[in-house]
Amino acid sequence: MPLAIDILTLFPRMLEGFMAESILGKGIQAGLLAVRVHDLRSWTTDKHRTADDRPFGGGAGMVMKPEPVFAAVEQLQTSGCRRIYLTPDGVPLSPSLARELSEQSHLILLSGHYEGVDQRIRDRVIDQEISIGDYVLTNGTLAAAVLVDALARFIPGVLGEEKSLTHESFTSKLLDFPQYTRPAEFRGMSVPEVLLSGNHAEIEKWRQARALEKTRQVRPDLLN
Repeated sequence: MPLAIDILTLFPRMLEGFMAESILGKGIQAGLLAVRVHDLRSWTTDKHRTADDRPFGGGAGMVMKPEPVFAAVEQLQTSGCRRIYLTPDGVPLSPSLARELSEQSHLILLSGHYEGVDQRIRDRVIDQEISIGDYVLTNGTLAAAVLVDALARFIPGVLGEEKSLTHESFTSKLLDFPQYTRPAEFRGMSVPEVLLSGNHAEIEKWRQARALEKTRQVRPDLLN
């Protein structure tokens, strides 16, 4: 059975094009994963389809209400599914976490919006909270899209060229090495000779050295 992913959001149309394009779209078309996007307002019960309200205690912005989220999760959840909330104060997304999630059978992703969600949602119907970085977005739908894209790459068959999983940034704690393609000469700039040599051992040494150099310059924290 393919990995099933249900995404709960107030802005479902933001994901329509994203889920249909490129490698991710092909993976979904091929049945390697199944992504269903749901409008949280479908679980509201008032005529205005209210999904948020002012925070108790005052403050700026709005907070997502518990009723529609509880109703949606309780309707969609299956035995053993992982219920995830995308939030800036969650655990950082990493390749190892993305791989772990790709091996699940069912994920429910809740996209936070405005000032976040009522804490009772986090306490009762969320298993894991994940952040895609130390910054704040206008809403969590974009974060959900990033998470789906990151984990989909670990599902066998989605990438096609499986070797690319082992030759990229963060897989080995190093950033990626420089890549070149044809032509070998362009506007006075030449491709490094070693890449044209056909000596795979030397090419691998060169790539490792360049990856280490780039990591020292840009992300020295990864070497600690």
